[in-house]
Order: sequence, then C-alpha cells, then structure tokens
Amino acid sequence: MPEKHAIKPGQSVELLKELHILTRDGALNQDSRRKLKQVNHLYQFIEPLLKEVQRDHSGITLADHGAGKSYLGFILYDLFFKNQDDNSHIFGIEARDELVERSRALADKLLFSGMSFLPLSVADSICSEAIPAVVDIVTALHACDNATDDAILFALKKKARFIVLVPCCQAEVAAVLRKNKAAARASDSLTELWRHSLHTREFGSHVTNVLRCLQLEAHGYQVTVTELVGWEHSMKNELIIASFKDLPRRRPSERLHELLQTLGLSEMSHRFFTP
Repeated sequence: MPEKHAIKPGQSVELLKELHILTRDGALNQDSRRKLKQVNHLYQFIEPLLKEVQRDHSGITLADHGAGKSYLGFILYDLFFKNQDDNSHIFGIEARDELVERSRALADKLLFSGMSFLPLSVADSICSEAIPAVVDIVTALHACDNATDDAILFALKKKARFIVLVPCCQAEVAAVLRKNKAAARASDSLTELWRHSLHTREFGSHVTNVLRCLQLEAHGYQVTVTELVGWEHSMKNELIIASFKDLPRRRPSERLHELLQTLGLSEMSHRFFTP
C-alpha cells in the first residue's frame, strides 16, 4: 500500500503508478518520494490561484509549458480539475512528439477529457489557433533556458491572470556577461561579481530571474519569489508567482532598463521587453 502521508485525499493511485511515482505495488522509493513531494508542494501554491479564478468565472484554462511527461498537468487535473463540472481545460505544451503521444494516451486511459497535449515549442504556441486567446493561468516548470522567457511572452499575450514559473538552466544572460567581461572590467569594479567563470554562471542565473521579475512588474503584475522545496530536493527550486493586479508600470520598467545598462546587457532589451 502507498504511504498514506504522501498521498493526498482523493489522489489517484493509478495515475501515480502510470507516472512511475509509485511502483506497481504502490510503494515509494527515494527518488519517487522526492518527485511526489515537489509536485504536491507546487500544487499547494497553485490551488489557491485556481480557486481565485473560479470565484470570478467557471471554466478555468491553464497552459503548462515545457510539459515533458506532464507530471504537473496530470497532478493538477487529478486533484482539482477532474471534480469541476464545467469547461475547465489544461493544455500541455511540449515540443517532443513522443512525450505528447504518451500523455495523450494516458489522458485517454484515465478519462481525463479536459486535457489536451500539443506538439509545439513554447514560442510556436503563442500563435497556435488550438489555444484560446485568453488563458487564466500559465505554468512553466523547469522550462530550459529562454523557454521560460517564451512562456512569459505567451502569458503576456494571453493576458494570463497568474503566472507560475520554476526557471531552469539560464545561460543567455551569462553568455552576454562573459562576452562583455573584458571591456567592462576596465571601467567598473562591479564586474568582480562575475569575473570568475563559476560566478558568471551563477550571477547570470540570478540576474536573469531578477530581470524576469522586473519585466512582469512592468506589465502590471505583483510578483513573489520563494523556494519551491528545500535544497536537499532540487537545486532548481526558485518559484516565481506573478498575479496581475494592474499595478503602476513606470518604476519597474525604469529599474529594468537601468539594470540592463549597468550590467552591460542593453543588447538583451528585446528579451525583457516592457510596455
């Protein structure tokens, strides 16, 4: 039997087996226990957002970018969406055809009719006619490198009320910092923050997420940043939640462009665009 403290009430044991989070006899090993904790912990952050949208209107739409095997989408559907008697829908967006087909087969097997899986890159999904013009919630869990930025662009285009991001493998900013390092060191001691290669990578990752938060704020979102789980479970655990509140935009936009200029990243203004 599965460990009772690890399984939420009403959670499908069959789904957890299909996702290989539980073994066929319902057991949890160390790796699967970690995966289950991560996804269930993320659900605790997303459930209040789903309920807030639900108070405003029925028929929630959620797009999950870089879905992979759609762990997150399936868990969300199982714990929340399957009990909704409306037109609520989850769109899983994943570029790898084999993972899309696998997710489609699993959704059919479990009778999760409110799930669709699209073989698209995050960037291509922005123009896809298969996705509604407005999406309530956008998630991107470990979407690599600039796929997280494409997910932000998607969310802005779709006028998402909530955006939930767990960024991963940010390399683009670090590459620009590295390219401009020699020239910058001659005039600014601030570059000591990323002089060494390890620091360039780590500082670039940190700056990327700071810029993303400022970009979201510059579009009227309220942003919170926290840990998804403890460091013992994952090194990629920064959780960014943006809620559209139509907040003032000028100050964060100014700060964003000042930071890009200060760090020698002005050439990346197109990536972190503001209104």
